[in-house]
Amino acid sequence: MAKKITGLIKLQIKGAQATAAPPVGPALGQRGVNIAMFVKEFNARTQKQPGVVLPTVITVYSDKSFTFITKTPPASVLLKQAAKIESASKTPGKATAGSVTEKQVEEIAKIKLPDLNCYDIDAAKKLIKGSARSMGLEVTA
Repeated sequence: MAKKITGLIKLQIKGAQATAAPPVGPALGQRGVNIAMFVKEFNARTQKQPGVVLPTVITVYSDKSFTFITKTPPASVLLKQAAKIESASKTPGKATAGSVTEKQVEEIAKIKLPDLNCYDIDAAKKLIKGSARSMGLEVTA
């Protein structure tokens, strides 16, 4: 018989850097999950992506066990890495923070495709370009 789900927890955690400190500890503690076990398992599974922000969905069951899924990094994080900038423009549309090439947009779209609500690479590229514009990045050919 399937276990009963008691909750879903959505967090953004840096790969291979999870600790019992906030936001991980309090979020899991409220549900009665073994924090040390989650931290150990998460860090082991994300060892190849150190320091990259990973959206994580943790499913908590009635017997206090858990499973989790890590998704691809947010488009904004990938765009900032591609443009080699620390933060986006404070006034997008008026001031540009940097630029990304069409090729970089395509690479980011390929990375993000499994988590986006589109089925082909062209639609994914349009979504990534929109994110770039909203961050004040210029897309060059």
